[in-house]
Order: sequence, then C-alpha cells, then structure tokens
Amino acid sequence: MIDELLRRLPTVPAEDQRTGILLLHELAKGQPIGIAQLAELLGTGSVAAEAFVRDCALSPFVLEEDGRIHGFWGLSVRPTHHRVRIKGRKLWVWCAVDTLLYPELFGETVEIETRDPETHQMNRLTVSPTRIEAAEPAGIIVSMVRPRTADFSSNPRLRASACHFIFFFGSRASGERWQVKHSGTVLLSLEEAFAFARGANARVFGAEVARRRAYAS
Repeated sequence: MIDELLRRLPTVPAEDQRTGILLLHELAKGQPIGIAQLAELLGTGSVAAEAFVRDCALSPFVLEEDGRIHGFWGLSVRPTHHRVRIKGRKLWVWCAVDTLLYPELFGETVEIETRDPETHQMNRLTVSPTRIEAAEPAGIIVSMVRPRTADFSSNPRLRASACHFIFFFGSRASGERWQVKHSGTVLLSLEEAFAFARGANARVFGAEVARRRAYAS
C-alpha cells in the first residue's frame, strides 16, 4: 500500500525541486508569499513565477483571494489541526504525515503537536532528519487513506479526500475506534509513517535533498 501511495506522487524535474524547497523555506518564515516576492526569490519575472504556481507538478498551492501563497506542500501559515515548530517559528500543517516530511526537507529537528481526534489527547513528537527522536505518548500510531482515495488534482480535493483523514493517535485502541467511523483508512505504526515520509521526499525532492546534503558536507 505504501509503495502504491508513493507511485501516485508526482515526478518533479530537478529545477522545480529546487524551486519547491526555496518556496518552503520562504513560507516557513511565517508569512504568505506574493507572486512578485516569489519571482524575486527565484530570480525570474512574474510571468515565470505565475507559470510555476499554475503548472508545476508540485501543485496544489493554497492561493487566497489576495493572490498570495498561504500554503504549499502541506505547510501553512494559517492554523490547522497540526502544529509544528521549525527554526523556532510556529507553523501549521495540513495532515499528520506532512509533519514528518519537513525534518529532512529543512535539515532541521522539528517539534510537532497535534491532538488525537478521538480522545483529544495532545500528541507530541520530536523528529530529526533521520529518526523519530521522541514521542509522547510512546504508543502513537497514524491513520492513512488508501491509495485510490487521494485526489491530487487540486488543493481542496486533496485536503477533502486525504488530509482530513490523516491523524496521529495516542494509542492503537483510539485509532481503531476512529477507524470504524472512517472507512477507506488504514493504521500505520509511527515508524511506517516516517518511512513513507522519507520515501515521499526521495521521490519528489530526491535530487535536491541529495544536492543540499552534499553541499552541507
């Protein structure tokens, strides 16, 4: 199932991978990003920046009425159910598994806080680029949608079909109670969810992650 989910993720050219990582780092500053700001960040004109937002395989973006990017690749400057702390700044994320992408993509340890949707218990995790460093409570598990359920064609469709069903649970018993009410979902161990996140990064951003790792060393 995890392999099938990974196959459904987009294949992204190296230059778009670089642009996507730059955009994530800029969005992590906590403010929405306008097209002119994106163009300046990329060293291109506004037409090229608009084309990237419109046509890139990394879509969907969250574009609000002000024309600015408020969310991208799961990261949001607006509150959601899932909170993360990256480089000391509080941000929000569309779904539980998205939170596990960012330690590797940012090369930073990330702090995660999100409530169990069944018990409302707070789950806290500390995740480095290579491992789960800490999890409280210790028995956290993760819900995931089945591969054919997720619709990647637009941000609203992706969030409605997938993100709204991907959570951290404080125990398997809690996850199983919730799963009974949400057909089409499965439960993963925290280690399986982290492995999926690493696989997703390798498929979507692999060349850029490798380039940045080589540069840092």
